[in-house]
Amino acid sequence: MEKATIIFQPSGHRGKIPKGKNVLDAARELGENIESLCGGKGSCGKCKVLIAEGHYPKYGVTSHRKNLSRWRKTEANFINSTQKKEGLRLACCAEIKEDALVFVPEESRASKQIVSKRPRLLPVDFDPVVKKYDLIMEPPSSGDARGDLERILSALNVQYGLKDLGCDIDSLYACDIDVLRHLPGRLREQNWHVTVSIWMDREIIRILPGSVTDTFGIAMDIGTTTVVASLVHLNFARILDTQYIMNPQVKYGEDVISRINYHLQNKEGLRQMSKDMDEALNRMIEALLRSTWPEDTHWTETAKANDYPYAQKQREKTDGEFLCLVPEDIEDAVIVCNTIMHHILLQLDPRHVALSPFPPVVQKSLNIKARNLGINICPSAYAHILPNEAGFVGADNVAVLIAETPYKSDQIQLIIDIGTNGELVLGNRERLLSTSCATGPAFEGAEINCGMRAAPGAIERIAVDPETHEVTYKVVGNDAWSNYVNTGELKTRGICGSGIMDILAEFYRTGIIDKSGAFQKQQKSSRYRVSPETRLKEFVIAWADETAIGRDITITQKDIRHIQLAKAAIYAGCKLLMREWGTDRVDVVKIAGGFGLHMDPVKTLIMGMIPDCNPEQIVPVGNAAGTGALITLLSREKRSESDWVARMVEYVDLASLPGFKDEFVEALHIPHKKDSFPHLKPIVSPKILFQE
Repeated sequence: MEKATIIFQPSGHRGKIPKGKNVLDAARELGENIESLCGGKGSCGKCKVLIAEGHYPKYGVTSHRKNLSRWRKTEANFINSTQKKEGLRLACCAEIKEDALVFVPEESRASKQIVSKRPRLLPVDFDPVVKKYDLIMEPPSSGDARGDLERILSALNVQYGLKDLGCDIDSLYACDIDVLRHLPGRLREQNWHVTVSIWMDREIIRILPGSVTDTFGIAMDIGTTTVVASLVHLNFARILDTQYIMNPQVKYGEDVISRINYHLQNKEGLRQMSKDMDEALNRMIEALLRSTWPEDTHWTETAKANDYPYAQKQREKTDGEFLCLVPEDIEDAVIVCNTIMHHILLQLDPRHVALSPFPPVVQKSLNIKARNLGINICPSAYAHILPNEAGFVGADNVAVLIAETPYKSDQIQLIIDIGTNGELVLGNRERLLSTSCATGPAFEGAEINCGMRAAPGAIERIAVDPETHEVTYKVVGNDAWSNYVNTGELKTRGICGSGIMDILAEFYRTGIIDKSGAFQKQQKSSRYRVSPETRLKEFVIAWADETAIGRDITITQKDIRHIQLAKAAIYAGCKLLMREWGTDRVDVVKIAGGFGLHMDPVKTLIMGMIPDCNPEQIVPVGNAAGTGALITLLSREKRSESDWVARMVEYVDLASLPGFKDEFVEALHIPHKKDSFPHLKPIVSPKILFQE
């Protein structure tokens, strides 16, 4: 029977599927959980998927819509003509004819990913860039026929001492054109009583009738794999809501190099990836705004279309209990992202960032009109994009520095932001070094046989008995360990990042694998076997009857090697930065990113991902990049500080350092081929720790 390669994104599930099978059945076979309330009868429309177009060398497939069966009339009940042109199909109706890359939208996923990237607000001196001024003016008269704008500028000068508005060399106009278009009506709506929003003391970006005190902003952290956005009430420095989604660009490849290649190999690739991000950000913004309305209020097109009077009436109906915000109410935005995500968002050619000496198109921070970016907030508002450092180390790393401020400390701090692209910072107030290391998507669940994102049913914690090599585990969405529940109760589906990290440490600690990462010849458990299908050595984590996918969840020898490659990249980066800085120790290790909240510090040390230290020195700091974005939203000083920090940090190109390859190869061993780990002596048996 002929088979075709099917790849599902963003989960990364992939495999060979018999031609003629529909996409929904293929998803079930490969463990992809697509919503289908009608059971695949084509009557619910919940299983919409997007068929990608183009060649994907990373996966070795060429995907076309014509690689699936013809359009069915049933699909027209749920997919309009525009969506059809974009490549949307119902998974239950589209049969597989040839290879295809299938993107499963967020709303079509039965198991939504659990994203542990909620940023936190840190204390900061409140000094927002957008400030409001309450003005009461005299209307025009025969003796005073000045223009509306001139009347406002004069009142700002008289009442608040703002004399040079619009005269700054960086600001050509005192007032945005969008404001001017609404100016006559809003001035006269409440008899020349208005509230004026001014950005950076330079430009009027909004005028509202009457007295309005509340100001709102949004902080966005665009990662290679996940995107996080928080709506903030700036007056009270309070997060109103946070939204998370998978980065829709993962369908072009899990890592940044794959996305650069997609741009190079597709004429409209860069524009398409940027468009995907704009649409994703706008969906998040809409969800954030919707959270400020009563549930029983129709979220109408009128509300979404910046109808401020309509929102005001709805707010009054609820006696102010609900804010009832519309896009226009968001008057400030901060965006952080790595260099490649930054370039794709702005449609800047990223190809040269991947080539030595890795120059970005721009390093300095940028202020770009929201309407020019295509994000649906106050159109005359500015989005502030933090500066890039150098190479692949971008604005997200600057945000981490702003949040953690190692440059204000005497302690030598090592900050590791673990993601598809690992970013490292080492130093203190004396000196800061940074670098990036290609960890790859293994920790995200990709390139691992049974790997998956952190969704319900994903194994997130693993423990191995050192005597019997029996395995117990815990899954996302359930606090119970597998040995305390009935068989199959956990509905296990795969292994996510924190579980993948546990595996290397537990397998080494209990002697399932040796120092090199190879399976030991003598095994204590029948869980170890040679797969009858692939002929690869593997170890069973969960038996088929324990799972929701009807097959064993295993770790192969190849999987172990992928995990070793990822951890070795981080260790080699840490060690070489320490060598360049001139230290053989650090005072604290901070693990940033969603992984930091779920990693076991002891197991992190056992697997050899960081240089030896007391496990108590390993501190999770969560989504520090998102936190940096939030405090930059609240403080003008922090924006200036971010530019200073980005210039101060010394970027280190690891590949150009002598001994890089040797360090990387030695770091593949567990915990390391040569380096000692004295803090592991009380944790790992001498027989394991000192094996040759």
